[in-house]
Amino acid sequence: MEIIVIFSLVLGILLLNRPVTSLFQRLYTRHQFKRFLGKETFYHSVVARHFRYYNRLGLEDQRKFLFRTWLFQHSKNFHYIEVEQSAEMPILVSAAAVQLTFGLDKFKLNYFDDIFILRDDYHYGFYSRPFMGHVDQTGIYLSWDNFMRGITGQTANCNVGLHEMAHALAYVNFITQTEEDKHFKKEFPNFSKVARPIFTAMQGEHGIRNMLGDYAATNYHEFWAVAVEVFFESPVPFRHELPELYKAMSRVLNQDPLDCVTGSTTILLRPETATAV
Repeated sequence: MEIIVIFSLVLGILLLNRPVTSLFQRLYTRHQFKRFLGKETFYHSVVARHFRYYNRLGLEDQRKFLFRTWLFQHSKNFHYIEVEQSAEMPILVSAAAVQLTFGLDKFKLNYFDDIFILRDDYHYGFYSRPFMGHVDQTGIYLSWDNFMRGITGQTANCNVGLHEMAHALAYVNFITQTEEDKHFKKEFPNFSKVARPIFTAMQGEHGIRNMLGDYAATNYHEFWAVAVEVFFESPVPFRHELPELYKAMSRVLNQDPLDCVTGSTTILLRPETATAV
């Protein structure tokens, strides 16, 4: 009899787990949205000053972008190393992550609890060359001076925020598998069918060069991150020079920066119903 009772309890918990979790998530999101509304104007002033991508969105998508930025920021612990902290810093870093994942359902990169912001280039491990940013199991690391140069357009096709968030997105989907996005994982093999031959052709002293640059040929992880940077920073020449890769990138991220330029929505049409955040 006890076995039947225990089995019934376990079965009941399993059956109720998903709806209870879903209800809790909706209540949490509603609570966060109420808190967000009191800060929306400030978030808008910060993001609009630095993100052309955001300024090209419609009003409804802008609110969605800002609320996602709020949710991302409040899911992380930000650490500041030899740099003076400001209220804008976590907002701008969070906005970089949201820009990359704006077409996806999963956007919080939940494996990473900690984001470290350093003043400028730094050394990591046994590498002799300085780093602008990196991602490992301990968190996401960004050098603030390089991050700001990237989002203000001072360095052509170099946006360390997008670059490291691209690494983090791949990390949570393929390495830790802690926040897998169904669309991203489904489309990434199709992306690789286009990207791998281009990456392979870039290898070696006499490899084919293209606008992605030499660093993209370092390894496939860097190829992906650099392609993300160029996709957002120079979409017009990217689509002209590497049209199939551009199309594959649009599909895997479920967005097209050139749609923003024309004033239409960033999100591509697809069968699934988009989430509210």
